[in-house]
Amino acid sequence: MKVLVSGLISIETTAKVDGFPIEYSPIEYRFFGNRSTISGVGFNVIKAIKKLGGEPEFLSIIGNDMYRDIIKNELKNLGINNEYVLPITDETSQSIILYNENQRKILLDLKNIQETDYPVSKNVYEIIDGINIAVLCNINFSRNLLKIVKNAGKLIATDVHVVKDVNDEYNTDFMKYADILFLSNENITGKEESFLKQLTETYDSKIIVTGLGGNGVLIYVRGEKVKHYPAVRTREVVNTIGAGDALFSAFVYFYNRTNDPYYAIEKAVVFASYKIGEKGAAEGFLTEEELLEIRV
Repeated sequence: MKVLVSGLISIETTAKVDGFPIEYSPIEYRFFGNRSTISGVGFNVIKAIKKLGGEPEFLSIIGNDMYRDIIKNELKNLGINNEYVLPITDETSQSIILYNENQRKILLDLKNIQETDYPVSKNVYEIIDGINIAVLCNINFSRNLLKIVKNAGKLIATDVHVVKDVNDEYNTDFMKYADILFLSNENITGKEESFLKQLTETYDSKIIVTGLGGNGVLIYVRGEKVKHYPAVRTREVVNTIGAGDALFSAFVYFYNRTNDPYYAIEKAVVFASYKIGEKGAAEGFLTEEELLEIRV
């Protein structure tokens, strides 16, 4: 069955730094240290699932600006249908990411995308009818799709990234509707299991995965005990940006294929480990065949 992805596309500029905090100086020369690419959570997820071998459908919003054709052509080159990537804002979202091996600082400029609704056409309803899982990234234009997808009887997967309150105002809708819920431990370090317990008592998610960075992941499948999967090292770490998106994407792909959450998370951990050997958030993805050849 196909997967639907609704999420952000942005233009991402990455810049490597020596460390944080950054010491001021008027100019530094960093040859091949700065790069601009297409990224954003939605793009990262759709590209990863496609690379693994899936046939995902993509809904997104971009600007009617100089990046429009670049993004459309890149999706076409990747074999991803760009018909439902709509240039209906004035400017495309942009991000600047300062990073070293273990830390990152993201400066995200969403322009006016959070005030822009995605127009749900008859064709979108037909796409939803033909999928098994909808990946609804926690950008505002995905919010209206939550009820539509749920009423269609399809599974919803979402990643709320960094939260510290189970009643987080912005993410409540996404957590409420998610069958598969991913989040990072960045704001709950040391309290991961108690926070996970609060989530299970507040929402009805069937599967909850908490990313622990270099310590791996916790996965909870409703009715079973929490399990820990340690991180693996498949190659040298270059930049950890996008690791969570890679983990999430691979889990959705393999769960959609097998309906086995433990097999899916095992493969997702390896997929994410390999991905962080590249600089950009949308780089370093493996095919399923390449992934299955890795022994850790």
